Amino acid sequence: MQTSYFKAGNAKLKTILFLAIVLLSVQTGTNVFSQQSSQTNPRQTQSFDADWSFHLGDVEGAENPKFKDKDWRLLDVPHDWSIEGEVSRDNPTGRGGGFFPAGIGWYRKAFTLPKEDQDKNVFIQFDGVMANSQVWINGHLLGKRPNGYVSFSYELTDYLNYGKKENVIAVKADNSIQPASRWYTGAGIYRHVNLVITDPVYIPQWGVYITTPKISADKAIVTIETKISNTSTSDEAIKVVTSIIDPNGKTVGSAENTQTIKSGDATNISSEVTVADPQRWDVKSPELYKAVTSVYKGDKLVDEVSNTFGIREFHFEAATGFWLNGKNIKIKGVALHADGGALGAAVPLTTWRLRFETLKKLGVNAIRTAHNPFAPEFYDLCDEMGFLVMDETFDTWRAAKNHAEKGYNLFFNDWWKADTRDVVLRDRNHPSIFIYSVGNEIRDNLNNEQGFSTYKKMQDLVHEIAPGSLVTMALFRPNSSGVYQNGFADMMDIVGQNYREKELVQAHLDKPERKVLGTENGHTREAWLTLRDNPFMSGQFLWTGIDYLGEANWPAISHHFGLLDRLGNETTLAYQRQSWWGEEPYVHLVRSAFNAGNGPLVSNWSPADEDTYDVAEVEVYANTQEVEIFLNGTSRGVFSVPENAAPVKAKFTFEPGTIKVVGRNDGKDVTVHEMKTAGDPLKIKLTASSNTLSDNFDDVVYVTAEIVDENGVSCPNSDNMLSFTVAGPGSVIAVDNADLETHIPFFESSRRVLNGSCTAIVRAEADSGEITVNVQADGLEQGAVTLKIKN
Repeated sequence: MQTSYFKAGNAKLKTILFLAIVLLSVQTGTNVFSQQSSQTNPRQTQSFDADWSFHLGDVEGAENPKFKDKDWRLLDVPHDWSIEGEVSRDNPTGRGGGFFPAGIGWYRKAFTLPKEDQDKNVFIQFDGVMANSQVWINGHLLGKRPNGYVSFSYELTDYLNYGKKENVIAVKADNSIQPASRWYTGAGIYRHVNLVITDPVYIPQWGVYITTPKISADKAIVTIETKISNTSTSDEAIKVVTSIIDPNGKTVGSAENTQTIKSGDATNISSEVTVADPQRWDVKSPELYKAVTSVYKGDKLVDEVSNTFGIREFHFEAATGFWLNGKNIKIKGVALHADGGALGAAVPLTTWRLRFETLKKLGVNAIRTAHNPFAPEFYDLCDEMGFLVMDETFDTWRAAKNHAEKGYNLFFNDWWKADTRDVVLRDRNHPSIFIYSVGNEIRDNLNNEQGFSTYKKMQDLVHEIAPGSLVTMALFRPNSSGVYQNGFADMMDIVGQNYREKELVQAHLDKPERKVLGTENGHTREAWLTLRDNPFMSGQFLWTGIDYLGEANWPAISHHFGLLDRLGNETTLAYQRQSWWGEEPYVHLVRSAFNAGNGPLVSNWSPADEDTYDVAEVEVYANTQEVEIFLNGTSRGVFSVPENAAPVKAKFTFEPGTIKVVGRNDGKDVTVHEMKTAGDPLKIKLTASSNTLSDNFDDVVYVTAEIVDENGVSCPNSDNMLSFTVAGPGSVIAVDNADLETHIPFFESSRRVLNGSCTAIVRAEADSGEITVNVQADGLEQGAVTLKIKN
């Protein structure tokens, strides 16, 4: 099957099936969604991702349920239409948005509900719509949300039809006012959507708050605050039961409360459960518990929700930094933007998982969401994989920033409170979140009453919603703004500062009671030594962990200063970082790309012009006691690894063949890195991130095509044009080589290799079968890999 980003065949099939189901529902009065009529959970949570009609551009009257959208494109969300568009220097997003298009997009979806649901409450929940969204149900405007990063919901109950008459929900996403961001944002309904149906007595969205205020080796106290709403016409006597399930699936405790809630009222119910021998959540062993909260009227279960949480204790000490479960650790973090490279803003969870696995290997244990909240499942993955998280809300307050003059600063006054509230309510149960940041390099005046008041109000709101939480912000040029002298910094739970590490050190030395954290830092050795050698420095977040779209000067569309490139491949910065932050013995050799120390550092032994490359200057990154370099079996020297974390440097005459560096501790070889000179390109070698995948938005496979010689050695200087095709029920949804200056649409199936490789991202389009990815290039033996679809 020919590669198709738009999955035309699958869309047509879905259209036929959808129309058939709708026709059947009209004839029989049945629901188009599967019912979850279970005694154990009467709440219905249904994915609302499938079968939206989409139109790019503004359309008058599209909110009207009778509007004809038969010619619109049928698709599933999450969907980012901007990444599909043409890159142009004239696009108003400019350097911030990576020169991708902006504008207005409309989404419409028709559905029916059975008559038996008409006495229930119905909500629609959006995990994120970019941006300035407006939502209508059956022509009634439910509301708007300027901030494209926050999750939100609307109640549909009063405006719905039941039985045979269908309902139409319409969403307008408008990011046409530009420049609105200093980085790529995407456009459209780019995160998941759910329809939730509850009893009139129910737990509202994000209505359960779980904390673990007392923890010891033999027991932990778990507190559960549950909000219950009663929208029925009568007072209701309810019983709330919360059960705690441990990481092995065993129920280890429960609590029960009874209360009467008046009609139209809501109440908060507090419970406490003691858990014996708690398994703690940690960056190395992220053990997760579950709280199942059930609401009864008499003996009838009317609502039930589950929340994952972790049992852990952390705190900061001014003199010694960060402590987690009684252990003093350094926060080794990276700042990340939310895009997925070639996939734009609609990022499958697999993409993050693959990236996280590599970051973990490098020694990273923390992530800063820069500079906005991410999708809910992102935090779930951080919980699961053991990453600490700085959850950040805003990049701007009232003052504009360059290349984003028409951004959130236009909405801050009216929306900061609602947005902060919803971010903290949504995220407060995640054990990974250890601190909230309410601003990044804010340009507002922090030396006046308004500056003080704005920060204090946001910090107080976070404390109110999530008592015990810590709050910071990423201070910008603090000595210039005077925040260390005027008392502003001393309001902060933790003093956070970007770059200028010596200033942050001095801020602590001036007031040793200050607890300090590097909220954004460069990759320099000096910055690392500042963290390593000062016990009071609790951590740092590198800018950046992964290359991202935007914040680039034409013809570049992508920012390049990450440990990983857009595809998640390690950069030279990653090799050095692993030698500093990794815990396993490690060595890695790089060389100057051009003769006699010229050009960037590269990780191969195949010069672009071997005839003129006669002097190789190399650097070795290592965390062993010593290293020895061998060229074609001959030692080029034994070197002690410096205590100051500097790389081992050497220079010698280049020879093609094999370069090897061995790392030793106590005279024993403990690790090795080897590279070989490539011969002539011969064939295409394919490597898949997984051999299986499922028909699910969040499950994709990265298939990397590498040009190799007859011995399987990568050919980094090849520039072959590769063509990807797919046979079977799947498609290549994006192709990328991480080139900063590419202007070819990512959905096109052909692309040149860069540094010898190129990657296709594959998605399944059925719940069974096999997908074969074929890759061809003129003059090379083609490659193929087969992926199995699992249920």
